[in-house]
This record gives sequence, C-alpha cells and structure tokens, in this order.
Amino acid sequence: MSDSPQEGQSIQLENATGQSGKVGFVSLGCPKALVDSERILTQLRMDNYDVVNSYHDADVVVVNTCGFIDDAKQESLDAIHEAMNENGKVIVTGCMGKGKDAEVIREQNPNILAITGPQAYEEVMEVVHEWVPPVKNHDPFTDLVPPQGVKLTPRHYSYLKISEGCNHSCTFCIIPDMRGKHVSRPIGDVLDEAKRLVDAGTKELLVISQDTSAYGVDMKFRTGFWDGKPVKTRLYDLCNELGKLGAWVRLHYVYPYPHVDDIMPLMAEGKVLPYLDIPFQHASPRILKLMKRPAHAENTLERIKKWREQVPNLVLRSTFVVGFPGETEEDFQMLLDWLEEAELDRVGCFKYSPVDGAKANDLPDHVAPDVQQERWERFMEAQQAISTRKLQRRIGQRMTVLIDEVDEEGAIARSIADAPNIDGMVYLNEFFDCQPGDFVEVEIEHADEYDLWASPIQTEK
Repeated sequence: MSDSPQEGQSIQLENATGQSGKVGFVSLGCPKALVDSERILTQLRMDNYDVVNSYHDADVVVVNTCGFIDDAKQESLDAIHEAMNENGKVIVTGCMGKGKDAEVIREQNPNILAITGPQAYEEVMEVVHEWVPPVKNHDPFTDLVPPQGVKLTPRHYSYLKISEGCNHSCTFCIIPDMRGKHVSRPIGDVLDEAKRLVDAGTKELLVISQDTSAYGVDMKFRTGFWDGKPVKTRLYDLCNELGKLGAWVRLHYVYPYPHVDDIMPLMAEGKVLPYLDIPFQHASPRILKLMKRPAHAENTLERIKKWREQVPNLVLRSTFVVGFPGETEEDFQMLLDWLEEAELDRVGCFKYSPVDGAKANDLPDHVAPDVQQERWERFMEAQQAISTRKLQRRIGQRMTVLIDEVDEEGAIARSIADAPNIDGMVYLNEFFDCQPGDFVEVEIEHADEYDLWASPIQTEK
C-alpha cells in the first residue's frame, strides 16, 4: 500500500489527551489464543493506549492469528489482508507467526510491521512501542485498568489458562511446534488471577490449557504458596482451591490420565462442575496408534462407567476426527459402536485435513473426501440421536442455569452441561426478571437435539 510505513520509520503520537495512541485489535482462534489477546490488551491499557474498534481510527492494528487447520489459517490471512488494506500498519502475532506460515504472511504482505509467534506478549508490546511510542507520564497504578485486566468475554465468565504448550506428539497436530513444550503457571499466580476474576464478578471459571491434566508435571508437582498456605502444583489441588471461590469451575481439554479419577470426589461434592471435556479423537486402537494419542491403551468405556457411578450427573463432551489416513470402514464402525455405548453428552466431529508440518501428512492410505463426508454425516446422525435421547431425559428435572443474555424473547442461559460457544443453550421464553450473570433455578419443559427450554422456579441474584 502506498500509505504503509516503510521499514524503520517510527510514528510519533504524543497527543494532547495524554493517551499513548490508538490500537486496533483482531483476535482469532481458540480460547487459549483469546487469553493471549486479553493479556496483550491488558498491557496496552496499562501503557495508556486506547483500544479502538475501527481500522481508520487506529494508529496500528494487531492481529492475533490461528494456524491450527487450513480454514483457520485462511481466516487469519483474510483478516491480515483486510487490516493491511484498511489501515496499512499491522503487527501479526499468534500461531501463524512461526515457520512457513510466517513466511507466507510476509510474502503476501511485504509491508507488514512485524510478525511474532504465540505467547509473545513482550515482543508485541516492543513493536507497538516502536511504531506508536507510549506517553511517558502515565501511571499504570492509577490508570483505569481493572484488577482482573482487560477481558474479551462477558463479565460473568472468564477463561483461566493454567499452562502453555504441549508435550504430546500427535501426528495430526503441530501445536508443540507453535506453542512449545508444556509449561505450567505457578499455582499461586493461577489462584491469584482466579480470585481477582471472581471478585470482579466472574461467576464461571473455564479452566483451559493445551493439556489440563498435565498441570504441574513439568514442575514435579512442587509445592507453591497461596493465601498464606502451601498448595501443590497439581490438578487436584488446583481444583480443590478453585472450588472454594464460589464460582462454577469447568474443566476443558482434560486428557484421561489415571489421576483424573481423583477429581471425581470434588465433582460429587460440588466443588467442580460435573463436566469433563476430553479429546478422545477416535475409538479404534489402530487409528489411535497412528494418531499417537496419549492414554490410548486405557479402557475408557470402563472408566466412564466408574466415573458415572461416582458422579451420576456427569456430563462428558469430546471431539473426534473421521477420515484419518488409514481409517477403514471397520475402524469407523468401531467408532460408531463406541459412541453408542459411551453415550457422550456433547460431541464435535471434524473431517481430517492435512496441516503443514504434521507427521500424518506422510501416512499412507489417505481417505477420499467423499468418503470422509459420508462418514462425517453418519457420525453426526448417530450422535444427534444420542444427544436427543439424553436431553429428553432432562424434561421434568430441576436445574440451576447461568444467564448469558436477555433479549426480546426472554432469557438465554446455560446449565452445568453447557460451556459457552460450544455446547447447547437453555431458553427461558418470556422471562425477563434477570440479567447476565444471574443464577436461576428452572424446571426443564422441552428439548430438541441440542437445546433445552425451561421455566424459572426462583431467582438467586
């Protein structure tokens, strides 16, 4: 672009308002990337920058990219192109900021200011400071930055990232290449952040990482300190302490390691929501071996049965891949049979697609796209029947729901079975005496394949 700054050029913007300048921000990708965005935005506000919603108002634009699958990469490239066309001064960060993807971005956008990888908060701020220098006289202790930092989620729920990176070598995934090896956050830091969020109005903490079950493994579960007492850096102790804060605690990306069994009593006691998001990915031992999935030798059906014996209202969600290289009709049928027996509550399914740099690309016997599509449709049809059956059983039950939104038709909420943006909803038609963040006791009256309809019994505010 003709108005794009040339390399080495700096923009001086010490304006009369005392602001350091205006930054536009585009955040793409998963909840883990969203937390990265929140950290950058918090630092921007601490450095007195004004975050704006218009390309034309921004002195520089930051795009946090996702590079997990081809569709996500294309969305990121489109966002970068749009930012370059509309503004011209763009900093790229996130999962596409490393390796070949970064080269592609640079080739397509030679005037881009800088490209950094994921979790590169300091690098992003250095580039922002270079192109839009901060005002020298601001005081981060008196600026209007909330104690919990800047959030991109509604006030009543927050993502709590407990670690970075991953130690697994799944053949279809390049996350370890993008985000590095597993590194746990100190448990005192995690619990401090959780308490700040709850004190600021968070009613639901969504615990996330690339491998939540591995929390503390890299630290050999060493003892940390929080609130004047020793706490071990491990998943059980983290959940036990989070459960004392008075908010819903929902666990995501939990690999089924043996110590996950220890969490069941906490769920039974109500300290943690009876909800587990476990990425099973497949059921055929042969395909799991080709995927190099961890814990594939576990008898997952037997463990699920034991979990449900301890926690009868346990909700299980998972994701699966169909059409993986080498998958036969027999492997796929094994998956369908497993699905029927497991009766998972919430399920997502993806057709396998190659990812640059993934080892699965070199496997033989790739499944034809039309076969992938046909298997995906059969999978979704089978799971839809299971979901419908399970939701029908909830009719007549009383549940506590968390209000997400109130529109002209009534309140829209979620139950313990529903994580935001990925699971179902509970609709309270013509009920308006509530606001986002309220807990409401309801009775379930109707269900379809994915959602519930209910009427309030009483409201707790």
